[in-house]
Amino acid sequence: MLKQRIITALLLVPLVLGALFFLPLKFFALLAALVFLLASREWSGFVSAQPQQWLPLVFCLLLGASLFLLPVEQLWTPHLNPLVMGVLWTACSWWLLGLLLVLRYPQSAKLWKESIWLKSLFGLVTLVPFFWSLVAIRGYNFYHDPMMGSWILLFVMGLVWAADSGAYFFGKAFGKHKLAPAVSPGKTIEGMFGGLFTASLLAVAVTWFMDFVPAKMAIVLFCSLLAVLASVLGDLTESMFKREAGIKDSGTLLPGHGGILDRIDSLTAALPVFLLSYLLLSQEF
Repeated sequence: MLKQRIITALLLVPLVLGALFFLPLKFFALLAALVFLLASREWSGFVSAQPQQWLPLVFCLLLGASLFLLPVEQLWTPHLNPLVMGVLWTACSWWLLGLLLVLRYPQSAKLWKESIWLKSLFGLVTLVPFFWSLVAIRGYNFYHDPMMGSWILLFVMGLVWAADSGAYFFGKAFGKHKLAPAVSPGKTIEGMFGGLFTASLLAVAVTWFMDFVPAKMAIVLFCSLLAVLASVLGDLTESMFKREAGIKDSGTLLPGHGGILDRIDSLTAALPVFLLSYLLLSQEF
């Protein structure tokens, strides 16, 4: 399993970096839509024991409708389009609800486990904001500096990867107190704080290297902290749905890693939280 994970990661990293820095914005949006489609198919496994074939189709139709209403070229004019701001607010509202569901699990499952429509709605408010956050960050300041959004997106992804790695090693070394035993028995409070510490080191290093003024540095560090905390929630929320569905991984597309959702679960929460908090605090909206 470890060998498979390493091989898959070695193949994925250059593909991700290539997409971030070399794909034009429209083609990057198409790639993000493909990830959305694959994740939608996997989400149907959370909805019922027999995957609902209609669900990815409905999700993609709704995403297509949002693309029709808001072409990628009109995301920043110069501020983020109000429709996308609405999507981001919806996402953050959902993650606050998701936090309550995780904290109250398994009691909270009584409210949604028998409802195909509720579980489908949870998937929609997870994946649509993820898509738009991904594309919006990639397109940030695009017409003045086409690479700026790529670097910001890599930074947020790096925060999540650093937090995951820190949580794993600190959890192995010091973990004693369970974070959410009913949802994910392997995660510990010590691991979570280790992940926050590791991601904070990365955030401080990047903002110091970029020579940000103190005010901007404080904003970026605060938004980074929120994004990392949100990434933990994204991971736990997907674990809750998998546990209720009785499955270990969301899919088998990525050998050693599971499915697409298993790789983006943290990002589905981290990206919209980072983007919205930064826009609000920096007043760039």
